[in-house]
Amino acid sequence: MTPKHALMPLLLAAVLSGCAAVGPDYQRPELALPAGKALPQVEARWWQSFGDRQLDALIDEALRYNRDLQQAAARVDEAAAALGSARASRLPQVTANAGATRAQTSQYSSGAGAIGNQYSAALNASWELDLWGKLARQREAATANLSASEYTLAAARLSLAAQVSNAYFQLLAYDAQLAAARATLQGREDSFRLRQKRFNGGMTSELELKQAEAELASAQAAVPKLSQAVDRSEHALAVLLGRAPRELLQAPARGKPLERLAEAPSVPGDLPSDLLLRRPDIAAAEQQLIAANARIGVARAAYFPSIGLSAGIGSESYKLSQLFSGPAQMWSFAGNLAAPIFNNGAIAADVSAASARQKQALAGYEKAVQSAFADTLDALTAVRSSRETELAQRKQLEAMREALRLARLRYDNGYSSYLEVLDAERSVFQLEQSLADARLARLQAAVSLYTALGGGWQPG
Repeated sequence: MTPKHALMPLLLAAVLSGCAAVGPDYQRPELALPAGKALPQVEARWWQSFGDRQLDALIDEALRYNRDLQQAAARVDEAAAALGSARASRLPQVTANAGATRAQTSQYSSGAGAIGNQYSAALNASWELDLWGKLARQREAATANLSASEYTLAAARLSLAAQVSNAYFQLLAYDAQLAAARATLQGREDSFRLRQKRFNGGMTSELELKQAEAELASAQAAVPKLSQAVDRSEHALAVLLGRAPRELLQAPARGKPLERLAEAPSVPGDLPSDLLLRRPDIAAAEQQLIAANARIGVARAAYFPSIGLSAGIGSESYKLSQLFSGPAQMWSFAGNLAAPIFNNGAIAADVSAASARQKQALAGYEKAVQSAFADTLDALTAVRSSRETELAQRKQLEAMREALRLARLRYDNGYSSYLEVLDAERSVFQLEQSLADARLARLQAAVSLYTALGGGWQPG
């Protein structure tokens, strides 16, 4: 057979390899989705809506240096390399080899102890025919895995921005509570000194002095507790930013105080009909389902024969000077077929395992969709309720501060006991702490809504 005729089986195999792949083709599962109208797309840098440049800088730092994000990016690189390997497996593999041998034959052989040289050089090509689509399904799975890892990275970036935002807002809330505690402590120190002077002058009772002393001690205990909470929040935020251990002692800078951060934009109360296109975690779950579906075809292809082709061309000679001459040339073409006959049900078990993994991925995809709509419902409810709670807390604090002013007037004019003043002071301090928590809840609810709606991510 001439080299020209040897190429004919290769061409025939190329045609045959275009046959349809075994295994199920992917179809997106039908889901009972709620009817709703499409919402405006969330901005990619949604955190800028809070109007705090320091928050913007912290999130940018985290997106560059966070260790979890670096791991997710490395997994994308790994998936891309796996896809390159899957693509290469569908193409012929070509190797080159050359050799030189000097040997002595046995004296009892035909060579009678002769010593001689042998030189060779050859190119060899091998190719596995993808008659049943096994390699095509492997490439399909690898492509889906790459997409899933890219979507997972996008989801990790979205989650990281939300974590940094929430940690920063928590830090600002502790700052506000610590400032209120220190102001309360200063006021109670002044009040105690005044009560002490009045007691020494015989103008007040020891009961009022001890009450003032007890309230002073209560305020003194609150300050270190809140200071510790501030320190722990700073350290947690620094870890999210990816800072080195020696940098954990550097407190993250603050921008605006909690009460000056912008309100989150209003969002209609119904669920968006296009939520599935907004969330990278849903896209990642679907790609994992696609990959698992393709691996069923890979497993089923093992039922069918595998055909491999190999071809080689080269030269061989006893003299190096004759190695590339015409008479030294040689070529070969070979085909091999391997078919399973009896394997104790191993292939059937592999197909069953692949089908089970596909069912797991399907359940994971459906759960991701369920969680997405539940997250959105929860976030919409939290945004509304947190705004109402903050407004009520603010009104309550304003009223209690006025009540404190009136209680002090009544006491100074002898119309009431000092106990009324102490009760009003305690209520004001507690409401100041509660108002900071309410503002924090409103901001974190806005973050939850942004992330529930996909946080500006768009499928590529």
